Amino acid sequence: REHILLAKQVGVPNIVVFLNKQDQVDDEELLELVELEVRELLSQYDFPGEKIPFVSGSALLALEKVTKNPEIQNGEDEWVDKIHNLMEAIDNYIPTPKRDIEKTFLMAVEDVFSITGRGTVATGRIERGIIKVGDTIEIVGLKETKSTTITGLEMFQKTLDEGMAGDNIGILLRGVQKNEIERGMVLAQPNTITPHTQFEAEVYILTKEE
Repeated sequence: REHILLAKQVGVPNIVVFLNKQDQVDDEELLELVELEVRELLSQYDFPGEKIPFVSGSALLALEKVTKNPEIQNGEDEWVDKIHNLMEAIDNYIPTPKRDIEKTFLMAVEDVFSITGRGTVATGRIERGIIKVGDTIEIVGLKETKSTTITGLEMFQKTLDEGMAGDNIGILLRGVQKNEIERGMVLAQPNTITPHTQFEAEVYILTKEE
């Protein structure tokens, strides 16, 4: 219940449900009853409970099978197949998010590390815009704003010429020491972000009944 309510509060638009630990339930009717109850709960919080895909399985058993045989194929094991069914349901039901590439570049820094002989790399998910090797950007937040140039882009160990909104990427920064940038700062197109020391926020606290 808490997960569904929190999903609603933060604006999650689409949900696919995975009923885990199916291997511990012998009664098929019990599984059907649980699914019915969850669908009713989803509808109660304004999700389309009757339409949302449900997949049951065992994440642990599937993981054990794949660990023993990394080359296992779809159709060779019941529990692994259920994970494939889950991914298929996600692909079919969850729409691809629209990438916000028209706005100015912005990326929150999630991690920082150094590459010997190359420099400092900041990693994170690009929130908006497009970035290319050679672009000038600013490091904003926590410390004095610093300007730098992008000398390399990498995603999943592949070198790129550009990155765009939605990409989880590593950005190689020219002339930046590792201690000059940290998690919580942002990379942005110059003169588009103003740092602040305070802000207003709305906090939603679950009631005892919820």
